[in-house]
Amino acid sequence: MTMMDKFTEEISHFIGFFHISVENARAREAYQEFSFTKTDVEVEKLPVHTSDFAAPFDLLGFEPGFGYRAPAPDHWYVLTRPIETQSVSGARTVGHQIDGRVLPDTPNYGFDGPNNIINSVHYLSPDIQPPGSVVNHFHQAISLSDDDYFSVGGHGLTFNPEPIDDAAVLGGFEEASALSPLGDLARPGSSEEMIGVIKTVIEQLEDAPLDGDAVQIHISAKSIDGIYVNGELVEEAPNIEDYHSLAKDQNSGDESEGEESAEGKSTNTWTKDDGTVAIEVSVEVHTGGNTLINNVVLQNFWTGATVTIVAGDHVEVNAIVQINALWDTDSITSAVSNWTQDAAANEMFNIATFDHLDISDGSEGGASSSDDYPAFWAVTEIHGDLMIVNWLEQIIFMSDDDVGILSSSGVTTSVIAGDNFGVNHASVFELGFSYDLIIIGGSIFDANIIHQMNVLFDNDYVGATADFQTSGEGSVSSSGNLLWNQARIGTISDADRFDSLSQDQLGTLASFANGEGSISPELLSDEAFAGLQGLRVLYISGDLINLQYIRQTNILGDSDQIALAMDAIAPNLDADWTIETGSNALLNNATIIDLDSVGKTYVGGQQYSQETLFQAELISGQPDFGNPDPDALVNEAILFLDDSMLAPDDHSTASDASCMPSDYDGHTGDGVNGMIGH
Repeated sequence: MTMMDKFTEEISHFIGFFHISVENARAREAYQEFSFTKTDVEVEKLPVHTSDFAAPFDLLGFEPGFGYRAPAPDHWYVLTRPIETQSVSGARTVGHQIDGRVLPDTPNYGFDGPNNIINSVHYLSPDIQPPGSVVNHFHQAISLSDDDYFSVGGHGLTFNPEPIDDAAVLGGFEEASALSPLGDLARPGSSEEMIGVIKTVIEQLEDAPLDGDAVQIHISAKSIDGIYVNGELVEEAPNIEDYHSLAKDQNSGDESEGEESAEGKSTNTWTKDDGTVAIEVSVEVHTGGNTLINNVVLQNFWTGATVTIVAGDHVEVNAIVQINALWDTDSITSAVSNWTQDAAANEMFNIATFDHLDISDGSEGGASSSDDYPAFWAVTEIHGDLMIVNWLEQIIFMSDDDVGILSSSGVTTSVIAGDNFGVNHASVFELGFSYDLIIIGGSIFDANIIHQMNVLFDNDYVGATADFQTSGEGSVSSSGNLLWNQARIGTISDADRFDSLSQDQLGTLASFANGEGSISPELLSDEAFAGLQGLRVLYISGDLINLQYIRQTNILGDSDQIALAMDAIAPNLDADWTIETGSNALLNNATIIDLDSVGKTYVGGQQYSQETLFQAELISGQPDFGNPDPDALVNEAILFLDDSMLAPDDHSTASDASCMPSDYDGHTGDGVNGMIGH
């Protein structure tokens, strides 16, 4: 055995491993070439089917004013023999040969002789669906109690003034309600009650006084057109965005804060030249800034006809009632007389719009040939009353009576005890059925009513302790409230659509009342039916009741009591102060778009039409504080904390009493920005 030194042995092992690696590589290459060589799989090709596509119609350009009418449905005629006239049931089509008119494309079945002329032909046609009654009752209510108590700073005092009672706010609501010509209407539950509500509204509007100290305008006429703002006729209504930003929300505030933090900026600290960190010493308190919004959009297109025949009366009433009531008696301490006083005044708007959309095209007459008028009709019946009712009530009651005492402790202090947000929103769109002829055996009662009211109590007082003083900048704002009522009633009909019944129309009404369901030839020859092959007819044996009622109410109590004090240990005179107790927004917006008729209306009884606009503004100086000294009120409610008051039992009792600024519904006052739903 030949012995090798360790170096030679290592080299030999390396050469051996190298040869083995080469052989493995060769074997792998050969295997891969062998494994990739496979027989192609024969796959049957799928047949390709070509489809014939043709577009025989040429696309025309835009044609303004192009009138389109959907083609009449196809009818299937069957061979029949002469029969006697029968009563017409719901959704059955009857054709008559009248004045030489024949059914379109009626086949000749051999009845050529004079004795074989068909007097009446029954044939099949698609059923016509009746519209059916629609009754919606909406009641949206928000109740919010945000009566806060806060004590900020090292003043060592407790502030325990007389709590604000919500009874004063409710009393103001009763006083504002007394101005309205409409009373508290009960929600109807039957057709008789609905008719009773409409008649009650008419009586109350007729009996209401035309003037008063708070009344801006009271108009009652057959028709009202235009835009009225606080009793004045204007060309254009003001825009809410010019007075209140509806786009502001929490997300926009978060984004701005995020951008500031990304840039590394701080709003209340900075670094001095010597490297020390300075803090912006300020006190900021916001106890107002509440927003209450009621919004309704109601569009009623449930049914309509080119010609409407009414056996009884036609009663129509449209009314807008708007009331703004404000109590804003503030008392500000003379200790802040050198502060900036925000001069933003309270703004109140009553905006009402009456629109009448005339859909008549002014065209004259129909075709001259009798063949251009319908020779048959299809009838669907409603036995009883047809009700189209939307009853919407929205109310927001908010209590934000805050009590607080503040002092500067050399830091940045911010208290937000208001800024509540309440919204009621409803959107109703009713799209139903259209007919060529509507025959009503009873009467039509049509009413569109909008009632809006804003009530705001913003009686604030800001007082100071005897030793309060400051050399920094300061600002105080106790007003700047916005009360906004905006309403619109838009009706769609012909400008001159009413006329009395003719003899042929009376005969048609009698025929339908007796169950025969025949239409006189003169009525079929109405110009409104020119060019039609057949009529779609709706017969209502009772009354047609169209009642759209919206009532919106905002009630806000924002009477704040603020006390300004000094820090008991280290008073800071250089602090900047910002106090805001107003800037509330109470907004009501309502729109009713109602389809009255798309053609003529023939009335057998009386035709009554009334439109009423009532706008009022109540600014009250009550309660009359008699120019009291707010500092005296504050000092009377201030209690100094001594050792006995800091005992466990006494401390809990004093704390509980100070945290009850209001006894609203028996609940204790919640913390800052708390919400209680009732």
